[in-house]
Amino acid sequence: MKTLKIALVAFAVVVLAAFVPYTTSSEVNEHNHKNIVELASETDILSTLVAAVDAAGLVETLQGDGPFTVFAPTNEAFAALPDGTLESLLLEENRDLLIQILTYHVVPGKVMSTDLSNGMTAGTVEGSDITVTINGYGVSINDASVVMADVEASNGVVHVIDSVILPPADDTSGY
Repeated sequence: MKTLKIALVAFAVVVLAAFVPYTTSSEVNEHNHKNIVELASETDILSTLVAAVDAAGLVETLQGDGPFTVFAPTNEAFAALPDGTLESLLLEENRDLLIQILTYHVVPGKVMSTDLSNGMTAGTVEGSDITVTINGYGVSINDASVVMADVEASNGVVHVIDSVILPPADDTSGY
């Protein structure tokens, strides 16, 4: 258990060190006054997520009091979906499926990286569980690697991931 805690701290330090060159200390402190949507809107690598949240009608929800933990896929994560998938999900007739997929990326409460343990599961707003894996390569949520952790907002925390995670196949149809 002690080794796991040391690994988590080391991972958080590496992630924060990677994040520091792109922000100043005043910018990091400003994050605490911005909600999750405001933070994502100001982050170029999350512009596709912001567009999807808007198309799903979830902006007001994610601007709410929370707290929320959001596992935020990068633009590259969305681009890696099969051709036409994102475009199809953004269509009005597929809004319910888009909401289901996006809410699978949200856990109620504020879960920091130091709260995670290998093998733990967490219930998502969508209703299914996600699984945390911690190993020598870092932290994963299902099959998505966390590439930036513990970006705090006024209403929760964001962990940036490198893949779009999908609810179990029996929970969704059409993707």
